[in-house]
Amino acid sequence: MLKPWIVLLVFAALPALAQRDFLTADEVDQVREAQEPNDRLKLYVHFARQRLDQVQHLLSEEKAGRSVLVHDLLEQYTQIVDAIDTVADDALQRKVSIEVGMEAVGSAEKEILPVLEKVRDGQPKDLGRYQFALTQAIDATRESLEASSQDLEQRGAEVQARREREKKELESITQPKDLQQKKAAEAKAAADEKNKRKAPTLLRKGETVKQQ
Repeated sequence: MLKPWIVLLVFAALPALAQRDFLTADEVDQVREAQEPNDRLKLYVHFARQRLDQVQHLLSEEKAGRSVLVHDLLEQYTQIVDAIDTVADDALQRKVSIEVGMEAVGSAEKEILPVLEKVRDGQPKDLGRYQFALTQAIDATRESLEASSQDLEQRGAEVQARREREKKELESITQPKDLQQKKAAEAKAAADEKNKRKAPTLLRKGETVKQQ
């Protein structure tokens, strides 16, 4: 299980890393232009459908090497679904209306989930090579669909509570370290002050300096 601070770092880097990994250069440009959350959600839905269409096309033909392409497309699809959830959660936390975008997301995921399950149940000959990626895609779609079907106000409250909890967990991890550093600095300062009060001397015990 990832530590909360690692999770936060991952989310902080998500926009740059995720787009480079699973989107084409043209798609990245489109995402940058779609600043409004509803537009961005609908754009990600479009990308998800494209990946699924490509998977279906590949599986319709018996061609050598298709399993690698199917695997990569399924991984990209799952990351797109994760991006959809991230955009939605971020918008809800900022109290931005996303009814239109979530309607598009929910409608698409209701259609996509049975298609992915049909691929799994069809047991293609090369399924073993991309089964894990397919399972992840199905799970991500199911979880995202459940979230998109949720009352947005309730989901927004849950997002806020979760992020506040993660923030507190992060603080609980970093504070002990900061406290140790503070104590070490205080101990060093006290030791330095003590050494100043006890200046070194070459006199023997009981010997004093004669005044001129």
